[in-house]
Amino acid sequence: MSAVTDRLPIFPWDKLEPYKKTATAHPGGIVDLSVGTPVDPVPDLIQKALIDAADSPGYPTVWGTPALRDALTGWVERRLGARDVTHRHVLPIVGSKELVAWLPTQLGLGPGDRVAYPRLAYPTYEVGARLARADYEVYDDPTTLNPEGLKLLWLNSPSNPTGRVLSKDELTRAVAWAREHDVLIFSDECYLELGWEADPVSVLHPDVNGGSHDGIVAVHSLSKRSNLAGYRAAFLAGDPAVLGPLLEIRKHGGMMTSAPTQAAVVAALGDDTHVQEQRDRYKARRTLLREALTGHGFRIEHSEASLYLWATRDESCWDTVAHLADLGILVAPGDFYGEAGENFVRVALTATDERVRAAVNRLS
Repeated sequence: MSAVTDRLPIFPWDKLEPYKKTATAHPGGIVDLSVGTPVDPVPDLIQKALIDAADSPGYPTVWGTPALRDALTGWVERRLGARDVTHRHVLPIVGSKELVAWLPTQLGLGPGDRVAYPRLAYPTYEVGARLARADYEVYDDPTTLNPEGLKLLWLNSPSNPTGRVLSKDELTRAVAWAREHDVLIFSDECYLELGWEADPVSVLHPDVNGGSHDGIVAVHSLSKRSNLAGYRAAFLAGDPAVLGPLLEIRKHGGMMTSAPTQAAVVAALGDDTHVQEQRDRYKARRTLLREALTGHGFRIEHSEASLYLWATRDESCWDTVAHLADLGILVAPGDFYGEAGENFVRVALTATDERVRAAVNRLS
């Protein structure tokens, strides 16, 4: 077992524990803005769909019910602007983190194969490469990478942690470059419905891919848009030539979304009202926190989308974490996401209105 764990970095969140203790000891209690986990209720229509499907004694299928696939294809066409999407173009997954961590292994990558991801990025991209024993590297511009041996290129827009949104032109160039060099693109778009000062575009949009899904797959999640992190509900959409073999591998691995969760996803993707209501909650919290942070001497960079503010006081991220912990506020140090984040912290919008107001008062 140690041979496996030796391939992995230290779990970053363990480093935050001493600062969490400090923040928890604050007389007004902790305001935890470190992890982007939803705190608002699961919408009633989704809970009802889950409950109505609770009597599901049989095994679910990995590919999902026809109703689920209809919901996925319909949403991809309606929301992302994709065209000619069939059931072969979609695949439910058991939460997006599972997919990111195991994708290189499921693609059959190994020593000598290369995986690339943004310089500031979700740590699980690296973990996935390490689990497969593949090589990995970071980039500022994917089109400057050496394509030799590059088998998997991760895009992430809107970005976690920075909230940066790739423009349509940037996505188009990346897709064209990858196709020219026969590099598979997976685009992590889990925050796409949370654009604030930008309107994120999917890699599946025909203006980006020329109307072809060849060599591209988008990753989407219901965790943020519908408060379904606890349901482990996500899906892939894109090239059937990639998704077909993944479906077969995942069948062998028993990677099945539960039947009640599948029913809940159908309900969630069929309703836009609850998404807008949740957006409004996050928008209000974002406005309050942004104003409080800038008033406290922070500078906010990017952050035009997603559930985070990428903030700096031009000092070590750990000094900033300690300073805020003394105020009872816990945030994520930027170096969790790469060395380029060493002077930044990631501030999540995922706290209740009452806790956000407490943070604002302390910062003021």
